[in-house]
Amino acid sequence: MIRTDDTTRPWLSIVGIGEDGVAGLSERARALLAAADLVVGGDRHLALVAALNKPSLPWRVPFSASLPEVLAQRGRHVVVLCSGDPFWHGAGAVLADHLAPQEWTALPAPSTFSWAAAKLGWRLEDVVPLGLHARPIATLRPHLRDGAQLLVLLRDGAAVADVAAYLTTSGFGASEIVVLEALGGPHERIRRTTASNYAYADVAAPVALGIVAVAEPGATIIPCAGGLPDDLFQHDGQLTKREIRAVTLSTLAPRGHELLWDIGAGSGSIGIEWLLAARSNRAIGIEARPDRLATARANAEALGVPHFDLRLGQAPDALTALPPPDAVFIGGGASRPGVMETVWQALPAGGRLVVNAVTLETEALLIDWHGRHGGELLRLAVERASPVGGLTAWRAAMPVVQWSVRK
Repeated sequence: MIRTDDTTRPWLSIVGIGEDGVAGLSERARALLAAADLVVGGDRHLALVAALNKPSLPWRVPFSASLPEVLAQRGRHVVVLCSGDPFWHGAGAVLADHLAPQEWTALPAPSTFSWAAAKLGWRLEDVVPLGLHARPIATLRPHLRDGAQLLVLLRDGAAVADVAAYLTTSGFGASEIVVLEALGGPHERIRRTTASNYAYADVAAPVALGIVAVAEPGATIIPCAGGLPDDLFQHDGQLTKREIRAVTLSTLAPRGHELLWDIGAGSGSIGIEWLLAARSNRAIGIEARPDRLATARANAEALGVPHFDLRLGQAPDALTALPPPDAVFIGGGASRPGVMETVWQALPAGGRLVVNAVTLETEALLIDWHGRHGGELLRLAVERASPVGGLTAWRAAMPVVQWSVRK
């Protein structure tokens, strides 16, 4: 039994619970529940422990909305129930971010990903795990390639039908999908079909989806390397071309958990590839023309990074109040008064700046900044073979001058 006079013990316990309810909990987890003054959880979690007759508080959706109510309970014995592992697409990290380490303890249970892998016989280290409770289905797109195994957590049964439709319209209708309901509990059910033949109308939460991707003829596979083919992007000619884009991304050097400012976003290609390079990256794109902004948003959706934060505006005014970047790309507007100065001031020590120029005026500006701050100047020229009459000849694209520097 937990001693109520022990002032050093955590007041909040984050307990993972499975579909088998109290019976599946460890002795320690059951002891925490027995001593709890208040139990917090979703309606389904609270129903699993209803027999304990404990005072309860249903959490709100999203869980972050419940934080003030939970934190107000300091000094009481509080147990927060989460599905499976509270720190894998669960509420555990949200709570821990608002507490000192000594205030909380956690007892995870097997996650839905673990249950699903065990039922399917899949190696978890080879699986793409995704939580799509509150994320767009388009988040799936970069991971769709022949033979890919995905485990996807979904909010409800209707979302399964949405995923099946998305796979079908994306050229992956032949993919096998396994509908996994209430894993580990008395109401567990597992059914298999293909995306294009999906017809279940009785799927209930909690539900996960196992996907074995199968690309149909003509389906587009998004490459893992930087420098995506130009024809994957909608554009009106305002596009950093593939070869220049590959060099630019290499110079920007995305590392993960970093923020990019993409100034003069155009079709959004640089920001999109920055986000594709690492799932934890973030990007803010600034574009002055509404039509191009709409195109960039469509490209981000089509290529699986709908979280690209694209904003209508013009630098330098649009840069005020933005969170500080780890890297900045200027693809247009560098010669506008104040742009370079504002970016340089916002860039922290160690931050990377890459500026591409095609006009002599901007080229002269970059030469001046290179003289003052160092870095590297490149002149990139690309020629493509194309028909000339009945023969073939080289046609040169506009050369690009690139200045890159680490502050």
